[in-house]
Amino acid sequence: MSGRSDRNGGIVSRRTFLRAAAVAGGGTLATRAFGQDAALQSLIDQNQQAEFGQGFDAASRTIVMPKASLPTLSPATVQHTDQAIRQYEDIVARGGWPAVAQTERIRLGARNPAVVALRERLITGGDLDANAGVSDIFDSYVEAAVRRFQVRHGLTADGLVREQTFKALNIPAQVRLAQLRTNLVRLRSMSGNLGSRFVVCNIPAAHIEAIENGVAVSRHTAVVGKPDRPSPDINSKIVEINFNPYWTVPVSIVRRDLIPKMQAEPDYLSNNRIRIFDMRGGELQASQINWYSEEAVNYRFKQDPGDFNSLGSIRINFPSKDGVYMHDTPLKNLFGEDLRFHSSGCVRVQNVRELVNWLLIETPGWARPEIDHVIKAGERKDAKVARPVPLYWVYITGWATPDGVVQFRDDIYNRDGLGPVAATRRG
Repeated sequence: MSGRSDRNGGIVSRRTFLRAAAVAGGGTLATRAFGQDAALQSLIDQNQQAEFGQGFDAASRTIVMPKASLPTLSPATVQHTDQAIRQYEDIVARGGWPAVAQTERIRLGARNPAVVALRERLITGGDLDANAGVSDIFDSYVEAAVRRFQVRHGLTADGLVREQTFKALNIPAQVRLAQLRTNLVRLRSMSGNLGSRFVVCNIPAAHIEAIENGVAVSRHTAVVGKPDRPSPDINSKIVEINFNPYWTVPVSIVRRDLIPKMQAEPDYLSNNRIRIFDMRGGELQASQINWYSEEAVNYRFKQDPGDFNSLGSIRINFPSKDGVYMHDTPLKNLFGEDLRFHSSGCVRVQNVRELVNWLLIETPGWARPEIDHVIKAGERKDAKVARPVPLYWVYITGWATPDGVVQFRDDIYNRDGLGPVAATRRG
């Protein structure tokens, strides 16, 4: 995420990139994709000796790089979250951190009185070393610290202090402490034997991890349920992969979305290749239904496979009393957003083929070339997972990992009991 390019496409300098990496100890950089972390670490390794040998500032060397391989769920997470609680108790006892007045966008090279409070805030939270000093200049050390802060709060790590970053900066320390205490209870309840291979979706983070022998071997950005259609907690096992699936529209979506859509766009079903069937399997035409009544909920709506299909090319199945599942999506642009709460309860997976390849690694006849061929051919096929893989959808808004990184996410479903102050991006 950080250190690749800015939002305008400009390449970040090698020195600035390294500074960002050296300071960015506060959150796993794999909030987008695991491979990007590996590339980042590789570049750091290649440049570290040269840069540090040229008198690299000691204020940055004390900040630890996050480890992309560390999973969210593990006994170690419980231990280090407990330690983080003591750290935050100390921060609160010392008066917390200062508020940062929201001003125009602050960026590298700017001189602004608000930068003084910003530096103090970043120092108190551990994102900027105290040796960096306090001034009103937004220099490369502050930019790197902002990136680190953004990463560990699930924001796009561009080093620019804008609305969502200001909001996260100004959540009081006592609220963050309360989040850690609440989530420690959740983490302890899930610290047992999760299995040697399992998948975790952390709903508030809208993020998926594939874990093998205690290591996060792949990470995937996700899109999860809206606040009014939340994704549920899940403890299940992935048993099957559907390639080029049909999509049967749930009754709840027929009622809440499809009927209003047909009232506004009478050609919506035909344009999206969604067919209508009665209870005996007979196909109906849209003109046979009264769209200004609840009649439509008595029928079955089925979308044909294809690039336009709401499930994309892959559906990941597991037993669920809520009827939810994980799947691909044609709306890939949603993965680039900070706010990825758009679904009706199911979870959409970025780079889903990588996850499926890992899930089917022990299933004969389903190596990556076979997976790619079936998808390209548009064939409707199913693959059984040789050994069902445990799956956990969890609700964790605050945690710490063994690298000393403390992460927070918005309480998007307001389950922490802390009110809207811990859910800055709701609305």
